[in-house]
Amino acid sequence: MTLRGGRGPRDPMADPAPQQVPAGDGYRRSGRYGRGPGDQRRYERYGDRGGGLGGLLRFLLFLAVLSAAVVLVLVTVARPILRMAVAPWAERNPSVLSIGFIAELVREDLGPALTAPASTDPTSVTFVVADGDTPALLAPKLEAAGLIASEPAFLYFAHEDGLAPQLVAGNFQLARNMTPEQVVRGLINNRVVEQAQTITFREGLRIEQMTAKLETIPGTRIDPKAFYDLAEHPSDKLLGDYPWLLDPKIHTTGASLEGFLYPATYTIRTDPIAPTDAEGLIRMMLDAFYANVGPDRMTVPAARGLTFQQVLVLASIVEQEAQLDVDRPLIAGVYQNRLNPKLWASGLLQSDPTIFYVNDTLQLDKLAFTKWQTYVFWDKLPTGYQLPVPLPAALAAYNTYTSKGLPPGPICSPAVASIDAALNPNTKTGYLFFLATGQNGKTVYAKTQAQHDANVQKYLH
Repeated sequence: MTLRGGRGPRDPMADPAPQQVPAGDGYRRSGRYGRGPGDQRRYERYGDRGGGLGGLLRFLLFLAVLSAAVVLVLVTVARPILRMAVAPWAERNPSVLSIGFIAELVREDLGPALTAPASTDPTSVTFVVADGDTPALLAPKLEAAGLIASEPAFLYFAHEDGLAPQLVAGNFQLARNMTPEQVVRGLINNRVVEQAQTITFREGLRIEQMTAKLETIPGTRIDPKAFYDLAEHPSDKLLGDYPWLLDPKIHTTGASLEGFLYPATYTIRTDPIAPTDAEGLIRMMLDAFYANVGPDRMTVPAARGLTFQQVLVLASIVEQEAQLDVDRPLIAGVYQNRLNPKLWASGLLQSDPTIFYVNDTLQLDKLAFTKWQTYVFWDKLPTGYQLPVPLPAALAAYNTYTSKGLPPGPICSPAVASIDAALNPNTKTGYLFFLATGQNGKTVYAKTQAQHDANVQKYLH
């Protein structure tokens, strides 16, 4: 062995000869400061800090977690603030309720108001929707009517249930204890179709006849007994609403409304929401009387010598006697002449219709109320018939064969033509008698008893 300077083969300090690493083997140069195969595995295990797909994915995951945390904070902390801002805006712009999260925020903001009724009162009322009304216009009206407690709650459900395109003008039945959603649905489903029918009361009917007719008309909401009771004994409230009835020259205090229930055709409501009741019909008839008769006719000149109440009594007798309009002033003139003691000493009007009135009243008292509709009013009395004696004091004054002057009240509802005849009777002829001939409504007149007897012989025998 040749000894050279340096270390021997067994010298632990000897450096081995440098090895050549083939190019392209994936390793960097080995050596004290280089990486060996083990070093590469460590880098593969922990990843290269300078880049790589794994690092990118982990970064994106971190961003997602961070975003979720931010959203969570916003939802829990900032949501009430957001709701307070969104709710008023949505109220002014209901169309934005179509956006889900906005509708949810509004619903949260309304809370209990969504289900709270305006009242516990179950009373049904009629609410009117006019042409052109929108949910926004209806909201304050509904609140003023005591049908909703929260306009925003109503508008919320109006949008949810699509009220606007379904609104139609009309009357709607709503209850005060409905929730906002029920009110909205009521404005869609509870439209009341008004039902009506007509009732005609001809001239010459007395109150009992009107009552009997009401008993024969099906489908009305009018109680005939209530109608009769109020017409016979009008309440202070009813009279107070018609001040002219409180004038003793027009209407006797405590008297019935006989003569003041104007004969005409009336349209009454029969639907269940706002039907015409007995008082409603009587008010319609009093309104018609004032509109067609007064107030000019009710202001009777002093020269006439009668109050309007007395004029109305005379007119009611004329109504039952006259068959043609031309006869009304003449018949009124006959009775007016009989009120003149210079022309008719007895002072007795001797009017047959007043006897019929007394007899009918006595017969009706014997009948059950529901049987009035079967009774024949103003029917001729049998020959030789006499009214019972004595008569009740209230009825005795209507017997113009035994009581002087005009009866205390009208015996029926006269036409305006009869009232005008009573206001301006034809007394110039001097007639004291008249007779219905039964020939096409013809009436003949006489100034003396002898002339009258001749007419009776001519036309009735």
